[in-house]
Amino acid sequence: MTENLYEEQAPVSAKQKSTAPKENSVLSRLKETISQKVERPVVLLEVPSRPLVYLRISPNISQQQLRSWRRNAGEETKHGLDASKFACYVVGHTTIGIEMDDQEVFDEDGNSLNFASQVVLDMTDTSRPIPDAVRGFFGTDPHLEAAALAILEAAGYSDTVDLVDPTKESSKN
Repeated sequence: MTENLYEEQAPVSAKQKSTAPKENSVLSRLKETISQKVERPVVLLEVPSRPLVYLRISPNISQQQLRSWRRNAGEETKHGLDASKFACYVVGHTTIGIEMDDQEVFDEDGNSLNFASQVVLDMTDTSRPIPDAVRGFFGTDPHLEAAALAILEAAGYSDTVDLVDPTKESSKN
């Protein structure tokens, strides 16, 4: 009996190892996860002084946008930041539609409404979307400022990130 119990295999080079397909490897799953766009879902924001009226808000706000809105609201001036004007920028720039009675409202051409829509400017009897149309739409500055805070919260600016102690047993098991 001279048969080998094990067949000899040719050694695998490092290049062959790295090109071998690795289905469901942690690295491939991480690459897939990281390649996906991170985006917050659209939220509805109640307009307190307007019963059954909601704003469709896209809470995807970058740090650069926030800086620009703060600057436009006077943050770097001698009078300082105008909180109501800043709120107008937040609300005005994140509104992508308006709903009433659980239905989105469209203009005559079928476009979603926002504060730059001519129909909204006409409704509020204003000519500038920000800050005039936003202020006119809300009616009161406290509600407007509360709306801006809710939008910033929906954008994740109040989120906390928890640290995980790697020496403790995972609760996910």
